Amino acid sequence: MEKITMLGTGSAMVTKCYNTCFTISKNNEYFLVDCGGGNTILTNLEKCNIPIKSIHNIFISHNHNDHILGVVWVIRAACHGILNTKNYEGDLNIYCHQKSIDAIKSICSFVLQKKFTNLFDKRILFHPISDGYTTTILNQKIAFFDIGSTKELQHGFNIKLANGKSLSFLGDEPYNENNKTYCENVDYLMHEAFCSYEDREIFKPYEKHHATAKDACNNAKILNAKAIILFHGEDKNLSSRKDRYIQEGKTVFSGTIYAPNDFDEIIL
Repeated sequence: MEKITMLGTGSAMVTKCYNTCFTISKNNEYFLVDCGGGNTILTNLEKCNIPIKSIHNIFISHNHNDHILGVVWVIRAACHGILNTKNYEGDLNIYCHQKSIDAIKSICSFVLQKKFTNLFDKRILFHPISDGYTTTILNQKIAFFDIGSTKELQHGFNIKLANGKSLSFLGDEPYNENNKTYCENVDYLMHEAFCSYEDREIFKPYEKHHATAKDACNNAKILNAKAIILFHGEDKNLSSRKDRYIQEGKTVFSGTIYAPNDFDEIIL
């Protein structure tokens, strides 16, 4: 069984939930996508019963603090398992563009002990990606693509699941038509939704290069996706966010709409 576990669903400045990050899992092996902005990543992994020893692949979409800083804690935890408890087997593979590799290594050089950073390029392996880069994760083909961000070099991905379905993750900006090849006719489209369309004048998503729930669902309709997963939202009305985003999305999209909260699971 393959599933998504949402470790965080919020945008950068949320305080009532964690920054957006999640795992895709298969047979108790987890592919971690982004890591949020701090060591809450370790707390949330623990709450979801996801052990560090079961994470061997990480993707960092871009350099913004709410996506990249938490990886330092995951690296430290993996290194601790390698050196101290001896319960981390295999290598930790980190996929991101070279700019992010440089940032991660630089930050770690200042905040982690040398015994940990000595494992870089030995057991902690960095894989520089670019537009169209393909590899195999969870024994499934995955293709990374440049989302065409206007703010920061950023990548998304398309993965072919073991059950024959496909999933595309668009990063934290709206769908760019240049990525149509990776997103059209997918079973699951993961698209950011900064706020509801109704609240656009309050949160001003367009000024931040973000979309509303209605915008995201309209993109899902255009792309003929079967389902959409909304994430990277505001947290000012967290208790009602799921229902509001879904109801708004239904006005333009007839497929399945997920608007998960932290710790929600989606069976793929």
